[in-house]
Amino acid sequence: QVQLVESGGGLAQPGGSLTLSCAASGYTANDHAITWFRQAPGKEREGVACVSSRYSKIYADSVAGRFTISRDTAKKTVYLEMTSLEPEDTAVYVCAAQIVLWDDCSLETKGYGYWGQGTQVTVSS
Repeated sequence: QVQLVESGGGLAQPGGSLTLSCAASGYTANDHAITWFRQAPGKEREGVACVSSRYSKIYADSVAGRFTISRDTAKKTVYLEMTSLEPEDTAVYVCAAQIVLWDDCSLETKGYGYWGQGTQVTVSS
């Protein structure tokens, strides 16, 4: 199994930037596709960005061009660089790892069996 711990959330102004980190531990830490999901009040959980174990990436249309996902295998960490933040980006951000090793990226919750604790991102002036 793999364990995930998020960090980096906080308060940002509209147009500002934040970088989230998802630190993974365990023998297979670098062998899972990892996706950042977000959950805002009154909205369904949304897959934001995914990076696979082969470094392929996909983004939700709502964040494409503004967010960048990457992973550092040496540090066993996945990052989400968020720029041009909007109030609509306010949510709890959670990283999750797919159960199947070396699987393709997906922004759907199905297939993700390992979840972090979440980190709050608030975009407000």
